[in-house]
Amino acid sequence: MAAAVPASTQLSLPHSRSLSRLSTAGKYSDVRTPKCPHRRTLISGTTLRIRALAVSTMQASAPKKKSSSYDLQPLTSWLLKQEQAGIIDAELTIVLSSVSMACKQIASLVQRAGISNLTGVQGAINIQGEDQKKLDVVSNEVFSNCLRSSGRTGIIASEEEDVPVAVEESYSGNYIVVFDPLDGSSNIDAAVSTGSIFGIYSPNDECLADIGDDEALDQLEQKCVVSVCQPGDNLLAAGYCMYSSSVIFVLSIGNGVHSFTLDPMYGEFVLTQQDIKIPKQGKIYSFNEGNYRLWDEKLQKYMDDLKDPGPSGKPYSARYIGSLVGDFHRTLLYGGIYGYPRDKKSKNGKLRLLYECAPMSFLVEQAGGKGSDGHRRILDIQPEEIHQRVPLYIGSVEEVEKVEKYLS
Repeated sequence: MAAAVPASTQLSLPHSRSLSRLSTAGKYSDVRTPKCPHRRTLISGTTLRIRALAVSTMQASAPKKKSSSYDLQPLTSWLLKQEQAGIIDAELTIVLSSVSMACKQIASLVQRAGISNLTGVQGAINIQGEDQKKLDVVSNEVFSNCLRSSGRTGIIASEEEDVPVAVEESYSGNYIVVFDPLDGSSNIDAAVSTGSIFGIYSPNDECLADIGDDEALDQLEQKCVVSVCQPGDNLLAAGYCMYSSSVIFVLSIGNGVHSFTLDPMYGEFVLTQQDIKIPKQGKIYSFNEGNYRLWDEKLQKYMDDLKDPGPSGKPYSARYIGSLVGDFHRTLLYGGIYGYPRDKKSKNGKLRLLYECAPMSFLVEQAGGKGSDGHRRILDIQPEEIHQRVPLYIGSVEEVEKVEKYLS
């Protein structure tokens, strides 16, 4: 049995005594002295203070969970959760993982473009009549190879190719993937932000018919073209990857817009923003005003009013990078409007419906915004050819509706 503690010692060490009584379920010492007739109350208060101190000390000494290092959610894990929830199937999970792998490779190529001698033009002209950059060609090959090797794509259509390509070596899957492998490649030499854009449509069994002779091959090619020419409203998923100060992968599978940032430490895209919502209005416009004199009068009037709204309004700010991905990403986060209208030189604008306008409009609508050609919803337009161009006005709902009123 432990030796009794002298009373004088107990009185001189009230904190020690109080600590020894923390486990007595609220019982207080009956010790009173002539100088302290309310000793019981004082010990009670001291006990409460010591208890709080003990709890805070234990919390401070306990090992803290490193949430910033260990709570990261990689894109792969996020996709698997969406598959488990029944939002996407296993094959679409593989296709999206292949797209993310292509984006990682292109990101590395973009960052090393100057070192690897990938700047400058290739010396060829693509189907759009534009000079191909060296990185355009390489990025297209990277994207195509990743999709082919996934074993889950049936048709791939690239902005850089003349016609869609049926992935003959794989019949295990037949998703239709359309993509612009490197949007804004004219900015590569100046190290300005660029990006990749993609859209995924549902499988089409008819396109993967058995190939017997040349006539069957021609029929197959026609079916493939028809399969690719779907309105954006049929998209199952769409997204883009922006190569800038950080590499950002933005994706929607029909349940909102989510952003993943490439962590160079792990080599993985990790979830950084969920369910992004674009502001309903914004004071930023992104147009190439160098073409102002080529626009029609209605659009010129709209632009004049943005810059000079009168004494009751505040003028808009101009922000234009020249890369659809970069300009759109800023608009998605801050609100406003991005526009590439038709003009006297380009009667239908310059952006491609399948590879750029439809995927971006799918994303902006998932974020609560709007995509329009000035008169109708982009996602309602039925493509008549695979490289069809359309005007594009995309961004905050109120801003897009405003330009539509001017153009009506």
